[in-house]
Amino acid sequence: MFERFTKDARAVVEGAVGHAEREGAARVEETHVLLSLLDREGSRGSFALASLGLPPGGRTALLRDLDETRRRGGLSRADADALSGLGIDLTEIVSRVEETHGEGALAAAGRSGLLGGRTGRRPFARGAKELLTGTLRVAVAHGERRIGDEHLLLALTVRRGVPSEVLADHGVTHASLTRVLYGEQDRGGRPGTGTGPQAEAS
Repeated sequence: MFERFTKDARAVVEGAVGHAEREGAARVEETHVLLSLLDREGSRGSFALASLGLPPGGRTALLRDLDETRRRGGLSRADADALSGLGIDLTEIVSRVEETHGEGALAAAGRSGLLGGRTGRRPFARGAKELLTGTLRVAVAHGERRIGDEHLLLALTVRRGVPSEVLADHGVTHASLTRVLYGEQDRGGRPGTGTGPQAEAS
């Protein structure tokens, strides 16, 4: 399948591995793929994000929301709201944990200890593997043979979890991305002509 990835899509995957390594994470997660997508410039995925109000260099609020989610141990804003409805103040819990164990203690819980100078590539977590597989279905659904970074972004938005929730909070949904990338659907359900840079052929 990876031979069908464009240069931009391959760069996103490599960037996700880099994010995981710098963070000291045991595995490459979907959040690392999102962080790598946010790093990109001049690609179809980057164009789509900019068209939806998230230009390169202007993604600070989204990154802040991702950091807050990590600080809560991976619980999204929706999770926090649901717990609040049960009388559980997640902010208070996070504060107490950080008082005892230090700032970012819950975020660090999913990281591996690198005290031995661990080297080597991080494996992909199950969710990240499923995301990569899902990009093929997204590309095929739009009649495209190559898998670009825009397909990674689209695949992220249809998966349940923190990346899609944080993106949706900033107006980036599957529907909005499809509209930006492919325009209106024709009567046969096939994508119309979108705007923006074309996917790379290699």
